[in-house]
Amino acid sequence: MKRFLWLSVFAVASVSNVASASEELSKAKNCSTCHSATARLVGPSFKEIAARYAKQEGVEDKLAQRVRKGSSGVWGAIPMPANAQVSEAEARALVKWIMTQK
Repeated sequence: MKRFLWLSVFAVASVSNVASASEELSKAKNCSTCHSATARLVGPSFKEIAARYAKQEGVEDKLAQRVRKGSSGVWGAIPMPANAQVSEAEARALVKWIMTQK
C-alpha cells in the first residue's frame, strides 16, 4: 500500500513538473508574445486551441508542425510565423501542454 501511495505521489509530481516546464518553455520560446492561456492576443488562446482540436486524431503531430513551420489562414488573416528555435521535441511538449489547457 505504501509503495502504491509513493508511486501515486511521484506520478502527480511528475505531471505537474511537465506542465510547469511546458509553461516555462512557452515563455522561453516566445509563444506568449502572441498567445496567452485564456485570452486571445495576436493569435488564439491556448484554451481556444485545446477546445478546437480536442476530439481530433493525430492533432499533436499536426500542431507540432505548425509550431515549427508556421501556418496561415487557420485562425484568421494573421499568419503564424515559423519558429525555427523550437526543436521537434520542444514542439511536441508544447502541444501536449496546450492540449491540457481546457
